Amino acid sequence: MKNTRSALLAAPLLISVYGLVRLLDGLDGQHGPGALWVLGHLAFLVSIALFVPVMLMLRRAASGRGAGSRAIATIATVVGLAGAAAAAAQIGIDVWVGSAAADRDEMARMFDDVKSVPGVEAIVYGPGPALFYLGLLALLIGCAAVRAIPAWTPAVALVGIVASLVSLDLLPLTGALVLVPLLPLWRANVRTDAAALPARGRA
Repeated sequence: MKNTRSALLAAPLLISVYGLVRLLDGLDGQHGPGALWVLGHLAFLVSIALFVPVMLMLRRAASGRGAGSRAIATIATVVGLAGAAAAAAQIGIDVWVGSAAADRDEMARMFDDVKSVPGVEAIVYGPGPALFYLGLLALLIGCAAVRAIPAWTPAVALVGIVASLVSLDLLPLTGALVLVPLLPLWRANVRTDAAALPARGRA
């Protein structure tokens, strides 16, 4: 439970870390290859990995008491996890290319080689990663519907997601805004653990 609670904060904040490192990497007018490219993408990869337990927690919170809400939450989770897998694959490719290529021209050639593999461009570079945000947003709406989080907070996350679609330079903002609907769940877990401490002390 403690690890999942930490993931509620770390997962979105690492999106912001990736965005900030990406901005630093682009100060010379281009992104990658090199250490900053790899570092930023590794932060993003860890973020995606941490969102797995976060989405599982959101599924439990959004399930409510009815079979319908549980089914919707489960579908949203499957969609989100599928998107996370596609995003992780894309980021993994980015890390490999960014660490192996000598310059931007070689990066472009390596990406072309990867995308020429049947199915890779359609799945990994197509709509696949977008399913991650779609599933996450659906779970947040489900949590708001059962009043696990304030009703307005999924809209804040949506603004953050749209911001990343407008420009990757806005990724630091994306991470901060996606954090907003997760904070109430983090606080609830902190209070739950704090309330349980006296009971454990008496045991």
